[in-house]
Amino acid sequence: MTVLTPSLTQGLARHLAEKPISQADYEAAALFTLDALANGVAGRVSPQGAILLKWADTNGELDTPRRAFLRGALTHILEVDDLHKASVVHPGCVVVPAAWELARQRGASGHDLLKSVLWGFEACTRIGMAVGSQHYKIWHNTATCGPFGSAAAAGSLLGLTDEQMVDAFGNAGTQSAGLWQFLQTGAMSKHLHAGRGAEAGLVAAELAAHGFTGPPEILEGRRGFFAATCSDADGGLGADPGAVLANPGAGWQLRETSIKPWPSCRHTHPAINAAQALRAQMLDARLPLNDIFAVEIKTYQAALDLCDMPTPDTEYAAKFSLQHCVAAALAEPVLSFDSFGPDARANLAALRSMVHLDRSQPFETAYPTHWGSSVMVTFQGSQVLAETRTDALGDPEAPLAQEALIAKAEMLFRHGGIEDPSALVKQILALVANNSPSAIDGMP
Repeated sequence: MTVLTPSLTQGLARHLAEKPISQADYEAAALFTLDALANGVAGRVSPQGAILLKWADTNGELDTPRRAFLRGALTHILEVDDLHKASVVHPGCVVVPAAWELARQRGASGHDLLKSVLWGFEACTRIGMAVGSQHYKIWHNTATCGPFGSAAAAGSLLGLTDEQMVDAFGNAGTQSAGLWQFLQTGAMSKHLHAGRGAEAGLVAAELAAHGFTGPPEILEGRRGFFAATCSDADGGLGADPGAVLANPGAGWQLRETSIKPWPSCRHTHPAINAAQALRAQMLDARLPLNDIFAVEIKTYQAALDLCDMPTPDTEYAAKFSLQHCVAAALAEPVLSFDSFGPDARANLAALRSMVHLDRSQPFETAYPTHWGSSVMVTFQGSQVLAETRTDALGDPEAPLAQEALIAKAEMLFRHGGIEDPSALVKQILALVANNSPSAIDGMP
């Protein structure tokens, strides 16, 4: 008798269904939900957000999948949303919008919503950890792996069976897309990636609830996701399919996800943190900024691939420029949204031109387990200051305190036009007490 080996998505569906959830897991999920929702509100106050809101207005009352699309796109605009470093996926901007909109529509409990968020983070990051480094050079992992996460979140809220969840995964995966080409011109496509990721998985799960089937071997099949998007430099399979179901007894991947403190590409953050420490040293030693002769950043190759932009000509490009981010961190007491605008880009041009990048150990070997960088500043007269960060602030290895997370969320809500966000923050965190998201007031 032939025993069929379960597909990866069958194994993933069973993994999700069997994984226990603790009170601490619910509390962590509430913080990540808060962070994503705050990012979405703040994203409304941006040129891209204005276009998205105008599009929504012209389409009248949006249905649940389209509301998830809109919230997802808005959440990924300001570059302050979460990141799971081992998968290089931003789970919150895809998972939380789908979960939030469906939970509100269905009147779900707080625990049901938070469970769905845990499931969504788990699915998209486990698949993200399997795609391999070559995938990331062309494909945006949040866009390609994200639909699996929104499908898992929606499937949890819809009460899908394991078989239905596999159908949802199959049809989420066949919608995977999202290319890095937008970086060349600073086009707005990255926000579309998050919105479509949220919408695609939600629709796939809703269809699965009605019996719409999807391919169970969407990941490992001969014409599946890995074969299509994970070729290595020699034409072989660059993916690691075993990573999808590896270490099933580990904690939830949501708790391995990082929350950003600054509004720039996550690859810039360890260098920003090091540069801020150097700024403090410069102030203590009374070394003026004008005495800087050279700045050297050492980091890993993936950071160079995305963030080597010596002359960024847009706000968005500046957020992906290691040169600009480090110059800003050396020159300014606080890195804010204004640090990437036209005035800041002009004022920092001279200092930015002194910044040089280099791929270096131990950062290259440590990545993606650890995202690190060093910054060395040489002054006129040959005095040298240097700082190293093995992890980025906000990573599980260097976590932000809960008070800092709440302060960040309140700042984002205020940026989005909510004058006194403290009550809204408390309502969202009260999801842990099983309050329904449909009862939360003040959420645009």
